[in-house]
Amino acid sequence: MMNNEMVSVVIPCYNQGKYLRETVDSVLTSTYRPLEIIIVNDGSTDDSLLIAEQLKKAHAEINVIDQKNGGVAKARNTGVKAASGEIILPLDGDDKIAPEYIEKAIDTLRNKPSVKVVYCKAVKFSEAGEKFWKLKPFSSYQLARDNMIFVASLFRKQDFEAVGGFSEDMVMGREDWEFWIKMLKNGGEVVQLPFIGFYYRMTPESKRKKTGTNTKKRQRIAYLNAKHADFFERELNGPLRFQRTWSKPYNTLMKWLGK
Repeated sequence: MMNNEMVSVVIPCYNQGKYLRETVDSVLTSTYRPLEIIIVNDGSTDDSLLIAEQLKKAHAEINVIDQKNGGVAKARNTGVKAASGEIILPLDGDDKIAPEYIEKAIDTLRNKPSVKVVYCKAVKFSEAGEKFWKLKPFSSYQLARDNMIFVASLFRKQDFEAVGGFSEDMVMGREDWEFWIKMLKNGGEVVQLPFIGFYYRMTPESKRKKTGTNTKKRQRIAYLNAKHADFFERELNGPLRFQRTWSKPYNTLMKWLGK
């Protein structure tokens, strides 16, 4: 019988103490073992560290790392570097997963070595209720225009190390998008499992709301173009534009005009 690979669930937490138990409980109810949970307290000013330590005392599978606030990319990197698992699942400190998510994802990674990333269908939820998260199908072309893979996806630690982890200097948001570009631009398959396995919590503090401004968007596009010009040239015939869906037609027109 094949031994199961260790899965390391890395949970960065910044002032998410009121949700942390719910997040951790969703992992502990997983049908898959062995797993470890690494909570990285990223300089929280609420009771996150206290709750994390209480959870650690109650469950042998939990480890806690406390560090000065350095941002979510740095917190994830800290957790992954400390992970003993061959497979990584980043999970933000206020989100949740379904019990079967890890088990089904591992089956795919084990049976298809060409697959680099496995994710699932998802819902966004809040006190107002749940809403299905409509995500575009994956392709390199679509990834060049926008991200359709949420960060709570499973991948191999060796692939994380090969691209240097999450870029800690990408402070304008959507660092997960750049991480997937790094990991997938030179090949590798992506599989979306056909069931809802991830629950993204919408709160007034949700990062997606904070990083949706035009200024942040322009900074993000400039960063991506500077770092992955080869990828965008291949997929969009030139740089990513502010009106992202028009990038390829506009770039193609500019080249036709000799500009």
